[in-house]
Amino acid sequence: MTEPNTSCAAFQHSAAIDADAVAVRSIGGGQTLTWRVYAEEVRAVAAGLAALGVGRGDTVALMMGNRVEFYPLEVGAQHTGATSFSVYNTLSPEQLTYVFANAGNRVVICEQQYLERIRACGTPIETIVCIDATPEGAVGLDELKAMGRPDFDFEATWRAVRPDDVLTLVYTSGTTGDPKGVEITHANLLAEARAFHAVLPVEFGDRQTSYLPSAHMADRFCSLYLQQVYGTQITVVPDRSLLPAALADVHPTIWGAVPRVWEKLKAAIEFSVAAEPDDARRGALRWALDVAARKADAQLRGEPIDDQLAAEWARADEQVLSALRAGIGLDRLKWAMSGAAPIPPQTLGFFFGIGIPISEIWGMSELTCVASACSPEQARLGSVGRMLPGMQWRIAEDGEFLVRGPLVMKGYRKQPRQTAEALDPDGWLHTGDIMSVDAEGYLRVVDRKKELIINSAGKNMSPANIENAIKAATPLVGAIATIGDARPYNTALIVIDAETAALYAAEHALPDASAAALAAEDGVIAAIARGVAAGNATLSRVEQIKRFTVLPVFWEPGGDEVTLTMKLRRKPIADKYAEQIAQLYAEDLAATVHEPDGQRSRAGGADTLTAGR
Repeated sequence: MTEPNTSCAAFQHSAAIDADAVAVRSIGGGQTLTWRVYAEEVRAVAAGLAALGVGRGDTVALMMGNRVEFYPLEVGAQHTGATSFSVYNTLSPEQLTYVFANAGNRVVICEQQYLERIRACGTPIETIVCIDATPEGAVGLDELKAMGRPDFDFEATWRAVRPDDVLTLVYTSGTTGDPKGVEITHANLLAEARAFHAVLPVEFGDRQTSYLPSAHMADRFCSLYLQQVYGTQITVVPDRSLLPAALADVHPTIWGAVPRVWEKLKAAIEFSVAAEPDDARRGALRWALDVAARKADAQLRGEPIDDQLAAEWARADEQVLSALRAGIGLDRLKWAMSGAAPIPPQTLGFFFGIGIPISEIWGMSELTCVASACSPEQARLGSVGRMLPGMQWRIAEDGEFLVRGPLVMKGYRKQPRQTAEALDPDGWLHTGDIMSVDAEGYLRVVDRKKELIINSAGKNMSPANIENAIKAATPLVGAIATIGDARPYNTALIVIDAETAALYAAEHALPDASAAALAAEDGVIAAIARGVAAGNATLSRVEQIKRFTVLPVFWEPGGDEVTLTMKLRRKPIADKYAEQIAQLYAEDLAATVHEPDGQRSRAGGADTLTAGR
């Protein structure tokens, strides 16, 4: 049999392997789709969309949460030959106006709660399909499926899709300006799936969760597309707060997360151990985590684990750690991965120590998601692995990492100038990342080229490296923005993590878990000051944070400060918090400016030893 060369052909192949197996399910299995029913619904959706005039080369937008119904709608649109894409549910009418105009979609499939926002965007939309109601002026889901004509040739339609057709658009949540629509072809997707599978194998029936927005390329690839190509079983998680329950229900065999999710999971484990009411159990957990930490420290230092430590870890695993992994639902993993942003090595070390090795991957939407990875057996902490099979790389004179190969996007939608800036005439994608590569081809991300800090003495530094060191030292820190470009020393704006804030407040019997209350709470400031000091201890002197302020707000994804994928908008942050930044460099310390715990600082003329002010 000829190997599938489009997502449609791949889906048809997977659907035929075991038609009665469950393909998509809700948490607990109350709602399920077998491959047989899934394929039937794909056919019905494709017929309905075709009756609306949707065909090869058209564009269909989807706006909904993580739900079972998404899958046959998305895959059905693909089978018409259309380019199907998702938008973030948090987009404003003005942002939807830009995206829909750029995409050129005539159809939107959505939940009722987004209907008015879509209508308010003003972009001409011929048909709105509402999946959970039948409001006036919109087509209901059952109505769409009933529209298909008896003479619709489903087989001929999906077989007419070509590998170089655009499969999807991924709107990058850029840190400046309007998002760019990355065009990913069917050929890109199939090349990505096969190269990824060669390093991190995926098999029919592998269990996975879908909890990131479907507009996020990580969710589209790891949940939707890997399912189409290899037949994985997806459990949808409609709300991120339900992720712990989903993991305990699913016990996934393959699973990935962005760094913030791994960091929150680590914090939750640590808080649960501290709050364990049974003295004996709490003591056992602390002993096991101490053994795990010593194993992780050796790995982080690149040192072999001696026989004594190996034997003690085996006992800790048998008596405590294996049950801990089972309790959080990560006891049956073939592999786990982290991507989308750099993850602190200490976080990787924590999970390695408790028996969950994480393969850190690197990629970007412009590279169809993942471009480098390593199997758990070959992974090295702090490295994002090696380039996937079939990909070439080189480093430009200015240090920028360039990539060429079958994963490189077709271009940016209707933006030839930006496409030419990213893709040179020889096919090299200019990634914007600064990377280092060792003799064995292992890659390490230094930082984004445009985000490197150059202090007043001319020293180049990576703010991401500094920020990861601080975040790894305290779970209270949700976001941190390092300030130091053209400055004599580094300072930081710190934002408390919203979820950890609630846990901290409960543990310390604080009545108010708001950002404003906690940012003024002496115990919180002292804990963060200790964390900054601990993070500083892992950095060179010039990189260290000399002063910080804790902002009385939480930063929400898609807000002024962070993108929908939680990347810092550094220029808007600098503008919005100019007054707070000025105070960080003032000669006299304001009440809201603090120094790392136990650190004597002469910054700005001060000569004080403080533990937070």
